[in-house]
Amino acid sequence: MKFLTYLSIGTLFGIIMTKSQAISWYRIYEMFRFDAFHMYGIIGSAVILGIISVALIKKYKFKSTEGTPITFSPKNMSIPRYLFGGTIFGLGWAMTGACPGPIYTLIGNGYSVILVVLFSAILGTMAYGILRKRLPH
Repeated sequence: MKFLTYLSIGTLFGIIMTKSQAISWYRIYEMFRFDAFHMYGIIGSAVILGIISVALIKKYKFKSTEGTPITFSPKNMSIPRYLFGGTIFGLGWAMTGACPGPIYTLIGNGYSVILVVLFSAILGTMAYGILRKRLPH
């Protein structure tokens, strides 16, 4: 049953990403050139929805699907952590035209060349895991 739930949510996410043109390389190019508000509107809407969702989870003490309470751990404020991580993330996004969510949506839309991006993202994640103790946090 969980598989069908996750498959349905993933399919809905893919449809929303496709219909909103958030997977369009042209829309991402527009955003990085500050030519259009489209992507900033999508990202801003997601941030506002995330803030509201977290506030509701904290207020009503929602539980996970396994029945455990959902908790949030405070993050240490570290400028190098966000500066370097954000720069690497942004460069990858600009070079490939896809951040992690749209990678799967693009593959689902039949863009098989994005499999190279997915493979590279997995390699990058593995490299981070290996180097994590040596990086500034």
